[in-house]
Amino acid sequence: MGLISEVLLLPFAPVRGSAWAIRQVLREAERIYYDPATVRAELARLEEQLEAGEITEEEFDRREDELLDRLEIALHHGDTTGNGT
Repeated sequence: MGLISEVLLLPFAPVRGSAWAIRQVLREAERIYYDPATVRAELARLEEQLEAGEITEEEFDRREDELLDRLEIALHHGDTTGNGT
């Protein structure tokens, strides 16, 4: 039965391969997005933008809250590698 199902599903192999690749890319993007070192670096850049007058206090507060939420999620999921990549 396994051989027959493999032969019958062979035309769908590219779709299954594409779905696997998309899942891998999404997993890596989420890992980088929630990496504590990445979030901390973005917080530092945000503070530099505020000090340089490139953004307002309101914009800083809004974006800082978003970044702190990401950091909290990352730390709760146990992703504390902090290697930034």
